[in-house]
Amino acid sequence: MRLDRPVLQVALDFENLSRALLAAREAVEGGADWVEAGTPLVKSEGLDSVRELKKAFPGHRIVADLKVMDTGAFEVEIAAKAGADIVTVLGAADDGTIADAVRGGELYGAEVMVDLLGVPDPVARAKRAAELGAAAVCWHVGIDMQMAGKTPFQVLGELAQASPIPVAVAGGLTSETVAQAVRSGARILIVGGAITKSPNIVEATRRIVDAIRTQKEVPSEHFRRYQDEDLRVAFGKVSSPNVTDAMMRQGAMHGLTPHLRSPAVRVAGPAVTVVTRDGDWAKPVEAIDRAAEGDVIVIDAGGGTTAVWGELASWSAHGRKIAGVVVDGAIRDLDAILELGFPAFSRSVSSNAGEPKGHGEIGVEVTVGGQRVRPGDWIVGDVSGVVVVPRERASEIANRALDVLEHENRVREEIQRGSTLSAVQNLERWERVG
Repeated sequence: MRLDRPVLQVALDFENLSRALLAAREAVEGGADWVEAGTPLVKSEGLDSVRELKKAFPGHRIVADLKVMDTGAFEVEIAAKAGADIVTVLGAADDGTIADAVRGGELYGAEVMVDLLGVPDPVARAKRAAELGAAAVCWHVGIDMQMAGKTPFQVLGELAQASPIPVAVAGGLTSETVAQAVRSGARILIVGGAITKSPNIVEATRRIVDAIRTQKEVPSEHFRRYQDEDLRVAFGKVSSPNVTDAMMRQGAMHGLTPHLRSPAVRVAGPAVTVVTRDGDWAKPVEAIDRAAEGDVIVIDAGGGTTAVWGELASWSAHGRKIAGVVVDGAIRDLDAILELGFPAFSRSVSSNAGEPKGHGEIGVEVTVGGQRVRPGDWIVGDVSGVVVVPRERASEIANRALDVLEHENRVREEIQRGSTLSAVQNLERWERVG
């Protein structure tokens, strides 16, 4: 494979061919060089997706991302007959499978790209792939790895320098990172979500093409992935529904009402947990002194109806820059809390307060709104409700929630063009049978 310049490959990881074709047309208009039928699309729509892409873009190389693991020649043959110019084979496959795939490609006019996803020694495998006749290799950081904050750049430079054949790179590339990938030696830049999830795919593609050609970063507000130190920023960009969707519809607390000055207010921070008895406000107030800036105090008051939190507690928490309070029980002085602007969520509001008797504990596992909350778990709240995110999955879930938001932005754009949610998602086709 000879490439006169770096090329942009748009990855169409859709489940519906109609949406993939729409995105592909806009990406090609924006300057995409190659068009990829992504693995989800091929699994969902079969090789008809490759046929339709070839019909729509006869002058562009069509990549069938089959990730072949066995029967190399046969699978490359059927993809090539459908119109694929390049077919991917997994680097984890046996040498015989890769060699057989190359032979099949030679017979039917397709080249083989070896995907190094999960390969322990990508440099050695790239050299061996070249010996077996592969046209290119792909250094691929998978989506699940991206959600954990991993990027392809730790290995890319070494791989590109050592590989005797062109190196493609895939792994959450954006207009801010493709230039770095080119400077690191990548010749094929594979971009999916930063193009296909954009409301304006044409413009998003043009920005990426510009970054590739100039080798200069083009700023982008979206499609970034975050590490642990940036969790507050990440969770601040998404809604509580985005977070529950990212957790496969789990984590939402039930029966708690948001008390927020504005619908735009969002709360995100690690939990400081408290368990107390109905009306006993000693431990909730003491927790304020133990909490750090940005924490969320989470109080298990057993769903009681006597207030354990009020105006003065809110002023104390506000002064220490605590992010908010969540009470499975009652609060009072709601007018003053709203005027102060301190975010609060509670099961009920009551004028009655109890006495500071000191029963309970701080920093223990609690149950609030039907959800288990441990110290340090992340709490995300807004006008739609409150969600708890296990601390060990916080970075992953924050990135997955951003991915949900980005997908929704694109779906909203398609609806606003005159479609409907049912039509965009092709719901009738995917209804469960039986």
